[in-house]
Amino acid sequence: MEAGGVADSFLSSACVLFTLGMFSTGLSDLRHMQRTRSVDNIQFLPFLTTDVNNLGWLSYGVLKGDGTLIIVNTVGAVLQTLYILAYLHYSPQKHAVLLQTATLLAVLLLGYGYFWLLVPDLETRLQQLGLFCSVFTISMYLSPLADLAKIIQTKSTQRLSFSLTIATLLSSTSWSIYGFRLKDPYITLFDCRCPTFQESLPALSASCFSTSILQSKTQNTAFCKPDPWHLSANLIPNRAPASAGPCDHG
Repeated sequence: MEAGGVADSFLSSACVLFTLGMFSTGLSDLRHMQRTRSVDNIQFLPFLTTDVNNLGWLSYGVLKGDGTLIIVNTVGAVLQTLYILAYLHYSPQKHAVLLQTATLLAVLLLGYGYFWLLVPDLETRLQQLGLFCSVFTISMYLSPLADLAKIIQTKSTQRLSFSLTIATLLSSTSWSIYGFRLKDPYITLFDCRCPTFQESLPALSASCFSTSILQSKTQNTAFCKPDPWHLSANLIPNRAPASAGPCDHG
């Protein structure tokens, strides 16, 4: 096998491995829903948008004949659909969940109808579908900006999944190189922007985490600091009242 073929095979495997690792981070949310039988502190929209994103890129991969895109997005769509069904099962607000799901599925079906029925030329369809998927994925990756603002404001990383951030960074970087290798501007378009944003999150997480630890230590120190008056009162022995002295009994 030529060196270029080995590099392509290794890069394709890296894309599959890192992306499936990113998708599998939702398994912790799935276990939490099953254990608590609730969706407390779990957001539904990321599952839904990722599922639609997978289905869009799956169509692009089928049209392009790219096995790596087909494998990754097929498994991703299955996992995200599983998360959605679990969320729907345990959520008390099923009407809102179904409404959001139906809305995005309608958008996806309209897109399919446009690309497959109104754009007969395969090359034009591939370009327009790739652009649509790239724009949608960029918006999906930038959606955590609201959480980022909250993290900066509160200096707390409770809203940030560090493992998901690292997995997304590795996945985006591998796909950027993969798209550059294939000279595919649409794969490179969205992934070349994602690492820049994702690289800032681990540093921010570490900074906020250290700040949280420092604040926690300060609070614990202040809580455990003994009261000087109370300490001195305990160390100084009580004196007997003057009326109880032996010289007053006569």
